[in-house]
Amino acid sequence: MIISASRRTDIPAFYSEWFFNRLNEGYALVPNPYNADRLGRVELSPKNVDCIVFWTKNAEPMLDKFLKLDEMGYPYCVHFTMTPYGRDIEKGLPPKPILMETFRKMSERIGAERSVWRYDPVIVDAEHPVGWHLERFGEMCGRLRDHTERCFISFVDPYKSLEKRFRGLTDDETAGIASGFSEIAGTNGIELFTCAEGADLSRYGIGHGACIDQKLIERIIGHRITAKKDANQRNECNCIESVDIGAYSTCPHGCSYCYAVSGRETMMRRVAAHDPNSPMITGHPRGGELITDRTAPSLKNKQTDLSHFK
Repeated sequence: MIISASRRTDIPAFYSEWFFNRLNEGYALVPNPYNADRLGRVELSPKNVDCIVFWTKNAEPMLDKFLKLDEMGYPYCVHFTMTPYGRDIEKGLPPKPILMETFRKMSERIGAERSVWRYDPVIVDAEHPVGWHLERFGEMCGRLRDHTERCFISFVDPYKSLEKRFRGLTDDETAGIASGFSEIAGTNGIELFTCAEGADLSRYGIGHGACIDQKLIERIIGHRITAKKDANQRNECNCIESVDIGAYSTCPHGCSYCYAVSGRETMMRRVAAHDPNSPMITGHPRGGELITDRTAPSLKNKQTDLSHFK
């Protein structure tokens, strides 16, 4: 079983104490996003968990805890989203030089292979034209080139919840970003992928990526795995199946483009209800909920072909 921690919220930045309490207790309860009367119980023992995929915009609270994960026998990798936007778009994040240093420290502790950079989403407007992105991306690649092997990009979707603040990119803007980013990333030895994008950018050397990637996970855990495409994600998503233990509207970063927060008041209420000792990331079971077992079996093949990982 692959654990996603989490597409729905930033567990490393805000809920690492809760997360380790859950590992120590051996399970977590996950609310159904569409029905609060249904909870999923996920067993979190190392025998069930093949790999943990973290998603974060600030890994600093986890820096001193990665070693503990290693000692507990949990393989993992980290998707660290880092863009050059200011606080007008990413309101609650530390200054970018501090985040760059955090990424560097994280990579030194867990390795470049497990440190995945996300430049996501790409927003093009009057304040952030294509040329601005090329300059910023080049600067960031220069800083991160020895600390990551891959970078994922995606283009902003004009979600209705964003009140049409952001628009989609034109074909020319997409081409300008793709060709420029590809050249810069290649010069810095960073492999570039798109995340859940329908556009074919292979002519620029950019492939359709999988954030929860079977080959990378096999490299990390040293085993072949048998996995299916995650049917719960968008059609353009190439990720293999995983179990997410987070909850929507619990991330206080305040990013204007975020799809995982339905409103500030809801978010503040759910954050205030967080108890690191609860089995749930926000609130407590009320009693009477239908609890179903959402633990998936190990994906590891019984035999390991070591030549596959050379």
